[in-house]
Amino acid sequence: MRLGTAIVLLALGAILTFALRVDVSGVDLQVVGWILMIVGALGIVLELAVWGPRQRRVTRTDAYGDPGGAPVRRSTTEETY
Repeated sequence: MRLGTAIVLLALGAILTFALRVDVSGVDLQVVGWILMIVGALGIVLELAVWGPRQRRVTRTDAYGDPGGAPVRRSTTEETY
């Protein structure tokens, strides 16, 4: 679950819990809203715990290509999850 999906679930759960006053036979929309809010909050926490501590390392190397040529810059990006 990505961060946007978790936020949508949280918002949808809040709407079902606090904004709607509809009676549906066999389904309690407030309970469904609380469940969606809990799932959305867990999704946000897990998303930040898993994808938050990413490390990005950028390595730049300056060198000369041909003798007497222009300097060449090489950049490498390595991401670890």
